[in-house]
Amino acid sequence: MNTAGKIQNKGQVTIPTAIRRQAGLAKGDLVNFAFLRGKIVMTPRLVIDRSTFPTADGEYTAAQRRIIDARLTRAEADIKAGRVSKPFSSHGDFIAELDREAARLSARKTRRRAK
Repeated sequence: MNTAGKIQNKGQVTIPTAIRRQAGLAKGDLVNFAFLRGKIVMTPRLVIDRSTFPTADGEYTAAQRRIIDARLTRAEADIKAGRVSKPFSSHGDFIAELDREAARLSARKTRRRAK
């Protein structure tokens, strides 16, 4: 998908919504910029939330424990509802399944646009 933008004051450029969605970018996210072979490359920057790590003594705070417990509860609900993948015998099988799923999702998007 090619889209155009205009450079504003102070070098600001608005990233089109469709591109932000594809990249998984949201307000406040950090990005890195590089100039490579005549192109400006923008890459989302991974930020580690240190508040989710245990304290120096290896224990989680009460707030951290609540977050962890809530995520585990959601994960257990997903397992009970069957929203899990099958076991794979090799990494090749896993990659092949990812490719099939990507093709299926791409076909679904194409059908939606055709309506």
